[in-house]
Amino acid sequence: MTEQPPAPGSRGVTRRAVLGGGLLGAAAVGAAGFAAGRAAASAGEPAPDTRAAGTYPFTGRHQAGIVTPAQDRLYLASFDVTTDDREDLVALLQRWTTIAARLTQGLSAGPYGAASGPYDAPPDDTGEAADLPAAGLTVTFGFGRSLFVAADGTDRFGLADRLPDALVELPHFPADALDPARSDGDLVVQACADDPQVAVHAIRNLSRAAFGAATIRWTQLGYGRTSSTSTAQTTPRNLFGFKDGTANLKAEEPDELERHVWVGEDAAAHDSRDSSWLVGGTYLVARRIRMQIETWDRTSLREQEALVGRTKGEGAPLSGGEELTEPDFEVTGREGTPLVALNSHVRLAHPTHNDGVRMLRRGYNFTDGNDSLGRLDAGLFFIAFVRDPRTHYVPMQTTLSRDDGLMEYLQHTGSGLFAVPPGVPDGSLVTGSDGTPITTSHSPFVGQALFA
Repeated sequence: MTEQPPAPGSRGVTRRAVLGGGLLGAAAVGAAGFAAGRAAASAGEPAPDTRAAGTYPFTGRHQAGIVTPAQDRLYLASFDVTTDDREDLVALLQRWTTIAARLTQGLSAGPYGAASGPYDAPPDDTGEAADLPAAGLTVTFGFGRSLFVAADGTDRFGLADRLPDALVELPHFPADALDPARSDGDLVVQACADDPQVAVHAIRNLSRAAFGAATIRWTQLGYGRTSSTSTAQTTPRNLFGFKDGTANLKAEEPDELERHVWVGEDAAAHDSRDSSWLVGGTYLVARRIRMQIETWDRTSLREQEALVGRTKGEGAPLSGGEELTEPDFEVTGREGTPLVALNSHVRLAHPTHNDGVRMLRRGYNFTDGNDSLGRLDAGLFFIAFVRDPRTHYVPMQTTLSRDDGLMEYLQHTGSGLFAVPPGVPDGSLVTGSDGTPITTSHSPFVGQALFA
């Protein structure tokens, strides 16, 4: 008996339904999910928030997980490619695309699932999310500079002539204390969901599918988003207790996204190499920022607010108003000094002090145990999507690292920069007789234009 599609407002098809023989019903739901974002994607607008149904469309003009309303949990993994065969790399990306398309729609990683299929072979899904809904899962893929050229300049996969000019090696910023084991990588996969087990399940199954072609270099778990990517979301707080990302770019600002996030044809046309494959994509900047929690917790409220430039309660700028009031950097106090201090984070990060550039932030809190001195290893896993890191990230981070008073309480311990290609076109996925995505030698994949 085929499972019936869920009633409106339900959480969508669970993997239990899929494993119970409901693949046809799941396929119908998956197809509906893919179609839901078609109109919005073709118009260049963000996909609608379908979290009530538990799924976001996988296909579209842009990859999901960028302007998608930020979910509560993150599991990000950087991979090193271990094969030296270009066809093996393409096959990996094909497998990953198919698996991601399935998982984001609440299906198992493979057609059999965790509890069926050939009895003497490993199941094609690991099973820990079999009873869970899709939980708003999005999976976003990106390519590191080292995929194009090795450290010694070797053209690893015949991609050197497609390396975008903006995919640079990030400079060493003042006060950086980067751990190479937590930095860089050939490939990156960002899994976001409203259930941590769903996000971990996605990375686990993608990692398993990479056997023989790529291995995990480093990972980061995140919780409690530290920025909003939609006007429908409230402003969250970071581990310093302050509202974070008040002025963040939002999905409802399509013109601003085109200016500051998406790579346009004009940018590609000015590159020294052919980067036309990246049009409609973006760049992902990742920074693991450890917060000196214990020192901060012994700092006065006056100093905390002065360093941030906002009130800790409402998040209003110290120049007055409410949270969403624009800071007035000219207003001064009785002593004639600016109410928003010259070394405050709000002042130094504001677009008016950075040539008007903005970024789409999508960071998360992290807590990774403690160090040998009993101090929390916790902080902010900063993620931002930008049109060009040379103009939209490097200058700002240089200023912040040098002049931001908060740097006394921050230590950057990991870093990565990745080119995020555009999405897989609607209707292009190869599907089986039941309508669910499958992998073939001709399957489309994320970043396919790079290999054309």
